[in-house]
Order: sequence, then C-alpha cells, then structure tokens
Amino acid sequence: MNPISNLIDKLNNENLWDKEIELKRNEYLKVKGSIDTNIYLVKNGSLRIFVIDEYEEHTIRFGYKNNLIASLDSFLNEKPSDFYIQALKKTTVKVINKKTYLSFIESSIENKKIWLKVLESFILQQMEREIDLLTSSPIERYNRVLKRSPQLFQEISNKYIASYLRMTPETLSRIKKS
Repeated sequence: MNPISNLIDKLNNENLWDKEIELKRNEYLKVKGSIDTNIYLVKNGSLRIFVIDEYEEHTIRFGYKNNLIASLDSFLNEKPSDFYIQALKKTTVKVINKKTYLSFIESSIENKKIWLKVLESFILQQMEREIDLLTSSPIERYNRVLKRSPQLFQEISNKYIASYLRMTPETLSRIKKS
C-alpha cells in the first residue's frame, strides 16, 4: 500500500478529522497571504493550488478524490504563503488541524515512519514536477504527466491542465488530438 493511502486509512480509522468543508465551484479554501496549517482530504470534487505573478496564474498542483492537499509551506513553517487553493467544481474536503495531526504522528514509531514516507513521496512528486517544467517539449511534458497521473485528465479541465503544463489550452488541445 502506498504511504499516502496508508496514512488516509489510519486517519479515517481513528476518526481524527476535525470537520468537513463544502466548497462551491471557484470558491477559495486558501488565499495568498494567509496562514493555513490544515491538511485536507478531498472526499469529492477537485481543487488546484496556484500562484499568481504580475501577468498570470501558474497552477502547480491538483487534488481530487482521495488526495491529500495542503499549503505545505504554511503547514510546515506556520507563516503566510503565496499559494491559493481553489475548488474547480463543487468539492467536499475533510480537515485535520496541525496540532491533532502532529499528536497522531507522534503517537507511534509506525506513524512517524508513514509521515516520513509521505514527505518523501511529496518531495519526489515535486522533483518530477520540476523535471516537467524543465522539459522543453510540450509533447514530452504532456506525456510525462499523462503517464504519471492519467486520472488528472478525467478530473480536471484542459484550461487548468494547460496552465499546469505551462502551455496554452490550444497547444494542449492539439497535442491531445495528435
């Protein structure tokens, strides 16, 4: 079992979620400049994490059913973050706050090992993402993400996938047709 699924199962079995939040389409779970030390489990729907520079939005991560999502920088350092987290459609998330989560992690060696594996997984995913961005060919970027996350293309609209892949929606459409 992968570490993230294992962690979710343990949190569910111990009923550690603090609450559930329902978000409407385009509603924000987190905005730039805010501190967010929660971890979220997507029950249904989909979310994106993005930043805005002076010219455009840059999507950097997605979350959909059975994914954990967080403003990881803010979770770890408890400082304001530049990230936005936005629902792309009607979405329900379960919430666990940092204090409850850390108490759970500290409660056993097994839980600490699972958390370490989850962090390793996040780091490896981020490294894959960096490789995607450094890959010059839009077709290569598309193929890498398709291979790694085929469900993404069923859950997320092309507009946001194109932003994630650093290409226009028209380029993505042409690549998908070819």
